[in-house]
Amino acid sequence: MEEEPETEIIDRDADWSRFLKSRYKKQMSEISREFPYKRSLMIDYREVESYGRTGVRMADELLENPGKVIEDVKNAIRNHQLIKAKDGKTPRGVNIRFINLPKKLQVRDIRSDHINTFLSVEGILRKTTEVRPRVVEAHFRCPGGHITIKDQGYGKFKEPDGCATDGCTFKKLEMIPRRSRFVDSQKLRIQESPEGLRGGEQPQTLDVDVTDDLTGKVAPGDRVIINGILRSMQRITHGEKSTIFDIYLECNSIEVAEKEFEEVSIDDKDEEEILALSRDPNVYRKITHSIAPTIYGNVDVKEAIALQLFGGIPKEMPDGSHLRGDIHVLLIGDPGIAKSQLLRYVVKLSPRAIYTSGQSATSAGLTATAVKDEFGDGRWTLEAGALVLADMGVAAVDEMDKMQKEDRSALHEAMEQQSISVAKAGITATLKSRCALLGAANPKYGRFDDYAPIGEQINMPASLLSRFDLIFIMSDKPDHKLDNAIAEHILKAHSIGEIIAQHQKNPIPGVDDEYIREQLKPVTPDIEPSLFRKYVAYAKRTCFPRLSDAARESLISYYMKLRDLASGSNKPVPVTARQLEALVRLAEASARIRLSSCIELDDAERVVKIVDTCLRQVAYDAKTGSFDIDKVVTGYSKGKRDLIRMIKEVVRELEDEKGRARIDDVIKALTEKGHSRDEIRAQIDMFLRQGEAMEPKPGIIKLI
Repeated sequence: MEEEPETEIIDRDADWSRFLKSRYKKQMSEISREFPYKRSLMIDYREVESYGRTGVRMADELLENPGKVIEDVKNAIRNHQLIKAKDGKTPRGVNIRFINLPKKLQVRDIRSDHINTFLSVEGILRKTTEVRPRVVEAHFRCPGGHITIKDQGYGKFKEPDGCATDGCTFKKLEMIPRRSRFVDSQKLRIQESPEGLRGGEQPQTLDVDVTDDLTGKVAPGDRVIINGILRSMQRITHGEKSTIFDIYLECNSIEVAEKEFEEVSIDDKDEEEILALSRDPNVYRKITHSIAPTIYGNVDVKEAIALQLFGGIPKEMPDGSHLRGDIHVLLIGDPGIAKSQLLRYVVKLSPRAIYTSGQSATSAGLTATAVKDEFGDGRWTLEAGALVLADMGVAAVDEMDKMQKEDRSALHEAMEQQSISVAKAGITATLKSRCALLGAANPKYGRFDDYAPIGEQINMPASLLSRFDLIFIMSDKPDHKLDNAIAEHILKAHSIGEIIAQHQKNPIPGVDDEYIREQLKPVTPDIEPSLFRKYVAYAKRTCFPRLSDAARESLISYYMKLRDLASGSNKPVPVTARQLEALVRLAEASARIRLSSCIELDDAERVVKIVDTCLRQVAYDAKTGSFDIDKVVTGYSKGKRDLIRMIKEVVRELEDEKGRARIDDVIKALTEKGHSRDEIRAQIDMFLRQGEAMEPKPGIIKLI
């Protein structure tokens, strides 16, 4: 009976040896050829599990007792000579790595019973240190010349108590670095993905210890799955040992999760629903109505946000340049128009999104920052910011006008090049930030002034504005019919909310679920938010539409129309090629909403309508009847415009029956109001020159 465990262990060696011979012959011969450049054997957990009943036992054992299993595999390789180096012996230092574990654990769910088991954790890398050698086998020499070997683990350096040779009493030993064995090591800090967080929780982090050929593979901002053994280490504060232990993950393998939107799992039932939705002729209406249904109206803004969620197609050109597919939208509006609410809602709908308020955001918080702390043992390490964490999703930045100037410039590169370059504290790196930006801002003076050009009222640099594909002006003008509808809508939402709250405390007779559902209809989205997220993820994953000839013609003709409007001799150039690129991206997103593989004329027309609405609000110049993007940028100063208005008013007051007035009288009336004589004279000359007024006799002015 005593012998049984012994046979069990030997058996395990044979089991692993048989398994590796049957499934991993090719990889092992490759390592034999290329050792030491290739020295890791990647074993797929699913392959182990599918290897009969023994395989299931081996797989379970790996999860519960990983240290022993990895030793078993190494023994199997050594005893059965599965991997041979050039000299025919089994080389030292072959790593056994397991990938594709069945269950991913959240960082916040790690508990004490997980210690020394095999885990798979996924998240975003916050920080990495540089790669440094770490001693694993230290050789010591005593003054008598005897060698003592001490194995080293993670954490503190262990010295031998004295010389290990019998009869030698020396206690003072020195380490010989030349004989000791070192391994590359690096520390990573992984933070759980922002998707799974409940509101207001701080994402938790876990330190990971990476060694040998896994070092230097990943950078901050990458989404990774780390498989490894959870280890614990006693905390020591001021030399006193604490009863609390710190945990870290001893990394066994890293999988870089490049597959965007794979986190959103879609099963067959969901896929059927999604395909049925895409065939619905009212799919656009449904989608726009599913974005923030508690907010009344703003249909064009919601439609633009829907297009932004779906996004265009990023393109890599043969010359290595990158055309972005993300659509950037800016909402500028009077206070109280529910901009922030829209932003919050978008963060809920997008499969990956981060919300930040400009007031509290610094450029380092948006891009990346170099920090110096105990994590890198006092060295500088990179920490990824919001735009990097929102990679492949939506970054919603509220109150963009309240941001500091320097911080806003950090957005330029992120919006156009979709990357963030960091050169701080001796670290130079480029991080990816392929995100769509949804910004919200208030006008410069708090509210829009109807008489001032828009450009003056947007407190943002022109270079940033031109990077937005769509700019919406959401002004709050009283309109009896609309205001009434909004009031009804808001009060209805509140009253049904009150009924529900009351009904939960003490049921009201006559109120059942059916009644509540009926009452909630106006504020219920047509598509459930969870399904909406899946729909967006599915579209991004599977749908890559192409332009049809009709759509191409339509977009070109609209663009040419805009350019031609400004083809006068001295008019400012209106529309740039960026607008054309924006049209293409929007058209791709429009086709994606229907999951269509072709961009049709309808898509082009829908997009032209949206862009046209935006340009009309922002850049339409009534005087010349053309679009003038520079109007957003330059415009007259407010004082000058007021002066123009006042001159015209004074002339009208002073004019006689023939519509004439004396210039001297006009100047006199205006100087009394505090304007300078020269300014008034110059402006009147301007009128005469531009043909807005004429001088029938010298010193007499008549408006035309």
